[in-house]
Amino acid sequence: MIITVTLNPCIDKSSVVAHLKPESKLRCTEVVNEPGGGGINVSKALSRFDINAVALFPCGGHNGDMLKTLLKESQLEFHAVNSQVETRENWIVLESETVKQFRFTFPGRAVEEATIVKLIDDIRMFSPTYVVASGSLPPGLPDYFYGLIVKTTNALGAKCIVDTSGAALQALKGKKAYLIKPNIGELCKMLNVDYLQKEEVPEAAQQAVRDGFAELIAVSMGAQGAWLVSATEAHFATAPQVPTRSTVGAGDSMVAGMTYMLQKGAALEQTIQFGVACGSAATMNDGTQLFKATDAMNLYKKIQTDKA
Repeated sequence: MIITVTLNPCIDKSSVVAHLKPESKLRCTEVVNEPGGGGINVSKALSRFDINAVALFPCGGHNGDMLKTLLKESQLEFHAVNSQVETRENWIVLESETVKQFRFTFPGRAVEEATIVKLIDDIRMFSPTYVVASGSLPPGLPDYFYGLIVKTTNALGAKCIVDTSGAALQALKGKKAYLIKPNIGELCKMLNVDYLQKEEVPEAAQQAVRDGFAELIAVSMGAQGAWLVSATEAHFATAPQVPTRSTVGAGDSMVAGMTYMLQKGAALEQTIQFGVACGSAATMNDGTQLFKATDAMNLYKKIQTDKA
């Protein structure tokens, strides 16, 4: 069983406007509301391949009720820990004249620490094989909280995949997650170096493995592609060129693709290829729609063909 954990969930609200102009009444299209937040997006992405991951998250208030309703409508299994704090919302606006996307991301309010501790404790009741913890920390939580999820997961004999950034990512040093997904800039900060060339990434990532961040490190390089590195292997997948509509959820889609392949027992080379395919496919759709399974599969075949 796969569990996803979202400590800072949200409602993603998307709309389209012809042109963004200050001090003007802007006529927008109807708002599309979707459940969001890192782990929830991973659950949504996994469902594209008929993998029913259970999404764990705290929620509260009107937005919390909406979040649960949207997940029920999407037929996604979830376990919500009730909070007294209103669940946050984000806005994504597409300017149709320029096809530029504007993303308004809000921090949300501080969630009670006891609520988050209960959520981590509740992981045990599901006896998972994989736990995917993804997204930002809500305000007020200490940086080490993802480390607590890793510790809980490891104690269960499961594998913990963490996708976060900043201080929360740095705090994973020595915690020994199964997989993390920094971008190249974040990898530099993890190792306290100023700059890395593409060809220097494998050695740098293997140093991060030795430092106990994770067994596997997927290093995202945006439109170029991504590395997947272990203590003994390093594989690069080149991202295919696709028409880009939205980058929302591309990273979560990549994590979902890698999780899907890892739980199938796939080799690391195929794992990163499929992850890049899913991330690239997500950019082909508007708003927060993630990817279509057929697009991901077609891009995966293209990446493999081009590699050969």
